Amino acid sequence: MDIRKLESQLQSEGFSHTFVWQDGPYAHYTDHTHGGVTAHIILDGEMTLTVGGESKTYKAGERCDVGAGEVHSAKMGPMGCRYLIGEM
Repeated sequence: MDIRKLESQLQSEGFSHTFVWQDGPYAHYTDHTHGGVTAHIILDGEMTLTVGGESKTYKAGERCDVGAGEVHSAKMGPMGCRYLIGEM
């Protein structure tokens, strides 16, 4: 995946801050919110995102967005997860 191209795409959508983040195997974030919309593009590994009691697993090449103020949690897969984040 071309990270620069993905960053450019996010910026064209209005995401003013982009960066790559990495979590180890089975890392977990409990319920939390963000002040603005966030986009997550999975580069390696997988992330299971839970929003409103519904869980979905995202793998390399997939994108998940979380709305401003939306309560959500995340758990990484057995290989961890590296992902590109866009923040508005």
